[in-house]
Amino acid sequence: MPRMKIAELRREYMRAGLSEAQADANPIKQFEKWFEDALQAGVPLPNAMTLATVAADGTPSARIVLLKGIEQEAFVFFTNYGSRKGRELAARSAACLVFFWSDLERQVRVDGRVEKIAPEASDAYYASRPLGARISAWASPQSEPVADRSALEASFKRFSSQHGDAPPRPPHWGGYRVVPQAIEFWQGRADRLHDRLAYERKGADGWTLRRLAP
Repeated sequence: MPRMKIAELRREYMRAGLSEAQADANPIKQFEKWFEDALQAGVPLPNAMTLATVAADGTPSARIVLLKGIEQEAFVFFTNYGSRKGRELAARSAACLVFFWSDLERQVRVDGRVEKIAPEASDAYYASRPLGARISAWASPQSEPVADRSALEASFKRFSSQHGDAPPRPPHWGGYRVVPQAIEFWQGRADRLHDRLAYERKGADGWTLRRLAP
């Protein structure tokens, strides 16, 4: 089998464009339009997003998490507060989100400050999860070393026996909201002349819009 030549992997982007006239004045509404397009197109896991954080020493890290809602113009996700991302958010309450919908040749980047959501909101979402996922939130010391798979399964069994069918939300697990300060929409175009429209927050409720070079 010939070795894959990564540098020769190319794709010409031809599906659509994004002009200033087309874009909504509110980037949250623009995101919701694009998200609906991704749903209608059958994009797998359209709510999957890269979450990038920075540790106290300046070391960056990134991982995929799932968007679980847009509330009060903020992007909401859930995780273990003691995980690596939780510790990094405690040290620096800022993050970057990236959505990439390859079938639509679109990308959205969100930069903003991060804060925990209200405990009651975390309780409500936790209660809506499948039972196994609720038990896992107790059983998994996220980001910490474990001896092996059997140790993790034993922990799951132990907490399942302890809490039964109605586990309470663990105090170390809950939601965060990313309050955007900047949102960029990227639409692939031919000849690498991509459309990049960048919104920046202006005051409490306003936004400025400008085009960036691809």
